Amino acid sequence: MDPVSDERQGRARWLHIAREVADDLAADAVARDQAGKLPFDEVAQLREAGLLTLLIPAEHGGGGADWSTAHAVVREIAAADGAIGQLLGGHYVLSWTARFFAGPDLADRVARESAAGQWCWGGGFAAHEPPLRLTPAAGGGFLLNGRQGGVGGARVADRLAVRAARSDTGEPLAVLVDPAHPGVVGGDDGDAFGQRLSGNCSVDFDAVPVAEDAVLGSLSADEGAQPPFAGLAAATGRLVSAQLCLGIAEGVLAEAREYTRAREHTLAGEYGTYLGRVGVPVWQGGLAQDPHVLVTYGELTVDARAASALADQAAAALDDGLARGEDLTDDECAEISVLAAAAEAAAARAVHDVTTRTLDVIGPGAASSRHGFDRFWRNARTHTLSHPVAHGLREVGDYFLSGAHPPFALPA
Repeated sequence: MDPVSDERQGRARWLHIAREVADDLAADAVARDQAGKLPFDEVAQLREAGLLTLLIPAEHGGGGADWSTAHAVVREIAAADGAIGQLLGGHYVLSWTARFFAGPDLADRVARESAAGQWCWGGGFAAHEPPLRLTPAAGGGFLLNGRQGGVGGARVADRLAVRAARSDTGEPLAVLVDPAHPGVVGGDDGDAFGQRLSGNCSVDFDAVPVAEDAVLGSLSADEGAQPPFAGLAAATGRLVSAQLCLGIAEGVLAEAREYTRAREHTLAGEYGTYLGRVGVPVWQGGLAQDPHVLVTYGELTVDARAASALADQAAAALDDGLARGEDLTDDECAEISVLAAAAEAAAARAVHDVTTRTLDVIGPGAASSRHGFDRFWRNARTHTLSHPVAHGLREVGDYFLSGAHPPFALPA
């Protein structure tokens, strides 16, 4: 068999599975967003479909897919439900922690255990917060203490990957924690206006035991401390962020298009009354024939597709970099990192524009809670507040002007 053909067939199969899950999620997305329940059922859907183990090598019991496939799956799920797209994307990034920062033997063992348990990964490295404290224990291993805010998927995860500093040396480490331990206590952070079903919350860690082989590697940003391959961790996170933004943009455009088509004539009176009230000439053919509506949809389609093309280019470069492994050079890592930063920035700009301006072309109907168009804007804005692109744009500019390599960073 042709390996390229096998890869394409595998990708098509996973995308088919993702679309089936996305269709189920879309059917009651508005009701679930308004209810704001913890996404245990949604995680069960992802698990049953095999999407949680998609990135794990087949020889370790997983789906054996590549990151390009994972990116496409995240985008598909995010188009139906941005919160579940975020949960799944965060799971993919965190489940690769050992690949980036641990040795191959430990990474393989973690992959086998994750596949066997069909773990949903949560956590985050919270570079903007003081690290958790990791204290060597008298009988071996460590004790983990402290509080971390905004831990991704913490309410529903089977394992958490978090950043902790050794109390004796200060070295930052990635550690794997079982959230079922009684010393792991999640807070009640259910006040977010968007991404309500992502399962995020603050977490307190009180003398939680961490075995030595649950330390997944150093997260030190000191010069020369990390190989170029580990530098791809941040790029991977940024491209998942980009896919999430693109999925949300594509989702709202698809729903707005169906709304416009379905209400082409019935909305003419409502839309005309609204436009007349604000002094805008009314196009007699209804929404779908209004030149303003057509031009706006055209502009938003261009925005989304341009950002998508850049994200696809960056994803292909990331796949090439991951395939090089230890042979990856600093220059190659820098090029991939800059492409990922540019793709995330373009996707963030596109989703802000798309989720805002689709409401304008829909008109007063967009304000109805039963349609739930607002959830796309709320989800996009909540996500980009936690993933600001300013630092990435600075790195892109510095690389363009002076060729400066982006500094080592942790995935957001």
